[in-house]
Amino acid sequence: MWNWVHQLAEWGRTDVPFAVVTVTEVKGSTPAAPGAKLLVRADGAFHGTIGGGHLEQLVLQDARACLDKGEARTFRYPLGAKLGQCCGGVVDIFVEPVNHGPQLYLFGAGHVGQALCRILEGTPFRVHLVDERAEWVQSPQVPASVARHEEPWDEFAASATWDDLRTYVAVMTHRHDVDQDIIAFAIQKPARYIGLIGSDTKWARFRQRLEAKGLPARQVGRVQCPMGLPIGGKSPQEVAVSIAAGLLQLHHGLAREPGPQPSPAPLLSSGE
Repeated sequence: MWNWVHQLAEWGRTDVPFAVVTVTEVKGSTPAAPGAKLLVRADGAFHGTIGGGHLEQLVLQDARACLDKGEARTFRYPLGAKLGQCCGGVVDIFVEPVNHGPQLYLFGAGHVGQALCRILEGTPFRVHLVDERAEWVQSPQVPASVARHEEPWDEFAASATWDDLRTYVAVMTHRHDVDQDIIAFAIQKPARYIGLIGSDTKWARFRQRLEAKGLPARQVGRVQCPMGLPIGGKSPQEVAVSIAAGLLQLHHGLAREPGPQPSPAPLLSSGE
């Protein structure tokens, strides 16, 4: 029997979604046995077998469909002429997506960033905290479950997985010029949410500069600034609560999907 536990652990350490397929019950003559497993990725890679043949091809196809939707499902396969098999038995399987939850790329490990890490602990979000300042990103105030990336933002962003359903971005570094560079990069990538900490005034200035660089207004309009729900508090913890609430609301389908916003009236001055 192949070591599916080892392969599960190896794939589980990545951020790439995959599905665990388990044969739960068989009746009659079948090529599969209860407990047989397949691990399947959306790109077609898989490990294990449930007996091969047309049955396995259909299972692989259905598993990839579950990955696309991010849902667990049970399937029943009667092994008759419709499946091109003559065993006459029935195979039941369970498909469970893994690593399919939302990924928050959090740029900036300052007070609000650390508070946001703590608040999102225990939620569906997998947080990647990015900051090249060791004393901030390695702070003991950051939960152990957070993936810490002590490196320049562009190195992380270049190697990260960007997905229009799973990727959420929150930008809150200690420098406005870095914030602007990250936003300029992120709006050209697939992501469900791109947020920037700051005021309406900060965003109006950023928007003006980004559009002056030739970035399309539709891409620039994807950015949410200010971030979060209007709860009124201004302390780092309260701001983090506001941002976390907005992210969770969107993830659970209770908020309008972010989209391009109308351009504000031009500023009289472009200075800070």
